[in-house]
Amino acid sequence: MIAQNTIQQILGRLDIIDVIGGFVKLKKRGANYLGLCPFHNEKTPSFTVSPSKELYKCFGCGRSGNTISFLMEHEKYSYVDALKWLATKYGIEIEETFQSDEQRQQMLVADSLYIVNSFAQQFFSKMLLETEEGRDIGLSYLKERGFREDIIIKFQLGYAPEQKDAFTKEAIARQFNAEILIKAGLSANRNDQLVDNYRGRIIFPIHNHSGKVLGFGARILKSNDKAPKYINTPENEVYLKSKILYGSYFARQSIDKADECLLVEGYTDVVSLHQAGIENVVASGGTSLTPDQLRLIRKYTNNLTIIYDGDAAGVKAALRGLDLALEEGLNVKLVLIPDKEDPDSYVNKVGASAFSAFIEKNKKDFILFQLEVALKDAGADSVKKSAVVNSMAETISKINKVEDFTKQQDYIKQCAEILKIEEGGLHALVNKFIRDRITTQERKFPFEEARKIEENAKTAEQTNFDDATFNLLFKDELQEREVARILLEYGIRKWDDTRLIAEYIFEQMVDESLLDNADVIRLMAVFKELLQKSPGTVNRNYFIYHPDPKLSAFAVSLLNFPYEESDHWRKEFHQSDGYQKNLFEQSYEDFIKTIGRDNEEQLLGYLKMEEDTTNEEVDSVVNYLKLRKIKRMLLENQLDMEKPHTPEEYNMLHQTHHHLKQMEIDLSKKMGAVILR
Repeated sequence: MIAQNTIQQILGRLDIIDVIGGFVKLKKRGANYLGLCPFHNEKTPSFTVSPSKELYKCFGCGRSGNTISFLMEHEKYSYVDALKWLATKYGIEIEETFQSDEQRQQMLVADSLYIVNSFAQQFFSKMLLETEEGRDIGLSYLKERGFREDIIIKFQLGYAPEQKDAFTKEAIARQFNAEILIKAGLSANRNDQLVDNYRGRIIFPIHNHSGKVLGFGARILKSNDKAPKYINTPENEVYLKSKILYGSYFARQSIDKADECLLVEGYTDVVSLHQAGIENVVASGGTSLTPDQLRLIRKYTNNLTIIYDGDAAGVKAALRGLDLALEEGLNVKLVLIPDKEDPDSYVNKVGASAFSAFIEKNKKDFILFQLEVALKDAGADSVKKSAVVNSMAETISKINKVEDFTKQQDYIKQCAEILKIEEGGLHALVNKFIRDRITTQERKFPFEEARKIEENAKTAEQTNFDDATFNLLFKDELQEREVARILLEYGIRKWDDTRLIAEYIFEQMVDESLLDNADVIRLMAVFKELLQKSPGTVNRNYFIYHPDPKLSAFAVSLLNFPYEESDHWRKEFHQSDGYQKNLFEQSYEDFIKTIGRDNEEQLLGYLKMEEDTTNEEVDSVVNYLKLRKIKRMLLENQLDMEKPHTPEEYNMLHQTHHHLKQMEIDLSKKMGAVILR
C-alpha cells in the first residue's frame, strides 16, 4: 500500500478541475464547471464538477465521486494505480507500506515484471536498430512489409537474435532474477540451462493503458513447420490476455475523437493502419472477444466495427463474442476484407483513403450479417431454418439495456421480414428467451438471502405495514444519513465554547441502537476514532478520499451537490456587465455590494444562510432519532404486554409504558411535533 504521508501529499496537491479537465471539456458556470458526461452519451451537458467540494456529479446518469474515483471509473485504474498516476502527474515520490508479507510479495513481483519487460523492450529495440543481424534480418523484413522506421520506433518493435541466450546473458549480467525472467516468458529453463524464449523473431511489445510494457508477442521469421508462428507472454501478475487489446494505448484518443473503434485480428494489422493514419484501431490478438475487452472499448465509444479476413475462418472469428458485445450495449458493424486479403495487406494495396472509403461503404449490421450467414448455411432445410429462428431470437434477447429497447424492436421487425415469419411470433420467442434468462438468474439467488426476504415479508404482514410505515422507514433512513452528512459538513465547527459539533453529537448519541444504517455507523465510528487520535486531520476530504472505496462512496453520496444555479437566480442577481460570480465565491458583504443593498431583503427571501441554523439542524436530527428509539421501545413494550404475565410484571410494564410515553411527549414538545395519546 502507498504510505499515508504520500497519500496526504497527493491529496494536498490534486486539483479536481485540472485532473477531470484532462479528460472532459469543462466550462465554468457559476461556482461549478459543466461538461458532457464521459460515462454516458448525452448532447446536453449535465456533468457537474464542484471545485469547492472536490466532487463531480452527473445529473443525467447519476454517477458521482471524487478525483480518485473518477480516475478509477474512467481509466479503470485500481485505487493504488490512481494514486500512482496522480503522484506522477504532480511529481510526488511514492513511499509504500504493506499490510502483509503476501501483499508485499505480490507488489514486488508485479514491479519486477514491469521493470524486466521495460529492459527487454529496450534490448530488443536495440538489437533491431543497432546490430548487424537485427538490421539485416529483422529490420529488412519489416521494411519489406512496408513499415517505416518512425512507426517501428513508435510501437517499440524489436528483434530477438538467433543466439540461444543473448538476452538471458545480458539480463543476468544486469542482476535480473532467473525466476522473474521465466515468469515474464523471456527465458526458459531447458536441461537446467537458462536460454532465451524468443529467438530469431520480430518482437511486438504489448502496453497497458499507461504505456507500461505488460508482455510481448513474438513472430517467427524463418519457415519452420514445428515452431508456432507467434509466441505470447504466459499469463502472470501483469499480463492477463483477456483484459488486453493490442494497440489500445496508442489508439484511445483517436477512438474517442472518431467515436468508433476498429477491431482487427493481428499486431501487423494495427501497425499498418496506424502508419496509414487510421489510428482508432486495436487488435484482439486472434482470440474470442472477452467481456473485459469489450468494456475497455465501451470506455471510449459505443461503436465497434470489426474488420476481419473475408475467408470462412475470418467470418467465424468475426462472429465470436457477438452476444457479449450486444450485452455490453455496443453498436456492432462488420467489414470483411475481400480477395483473401487482411487489413494489413489491403491498406498497403489500396492506400489509406480507399481503405477508409471501403470500410465506410461495406459496413454490415452484425445481427443481420449473422442471419445472412446462418440462412445460407441452412439452405432449404426446414429443420435448420427453425434452428436459425431460435438462434436469432436468442441473440436479439441479449439486447437487454433499457435505452436499447427501440433497437431491439427494429431487429425483430427486420429479422421477421428476412425469415418470412410473423413478427408477433418472433417477438414472443424473444420474450421467452428473456424470461428464461431471468428465471435462470433467479435460481442462482442465494438461499439465505431469499429466506431473509421471506422472513421480512412475514414480519411486515404481521405488523400491518402500510404506505405510512414505509414512508416513516424512508424518513428514518434520511435522518440517519443526515447525521452523517452534518458530521462531514460541520463536525469540526464549534457547538459552543467548549465543544465541537461532532463532540456534541457523540455525547447525545451514546446509545448506538439509535442507528440502523451500517454505513452511517461505520462513518461515525471512523470519525470518532480519528477525532480522538488525530483531531488535526479530521476533515471531509479524509472521508471523500478514504482508501476504503465503500466509505469514500458513501461520503461522496452524502456531500453531492443536489442543486444548481437556477435561471431565475442568474436573471435576478447577475449584472449585465458580464459579472459571473455568485454568493458562494465571495463574502456575503461583498456580494451585497455587488447586487445592491436594496436587493438584500429579496436575496434573503431566496436564501437562508445555513450557518444560522446548523445547531438547530443538529438538535432536530438527534432528537428525531431519539424519538424513533422511544417509539420502538413503546412498541416492544406493547407487544410484551399482550403476553401472559404475573400481576407484578404487568404493573412494571404499565409503568414502563407511562414513563416512555411521557418521554415521547416531552421530546415531541421540544421538537414542536404533535403526539396522539
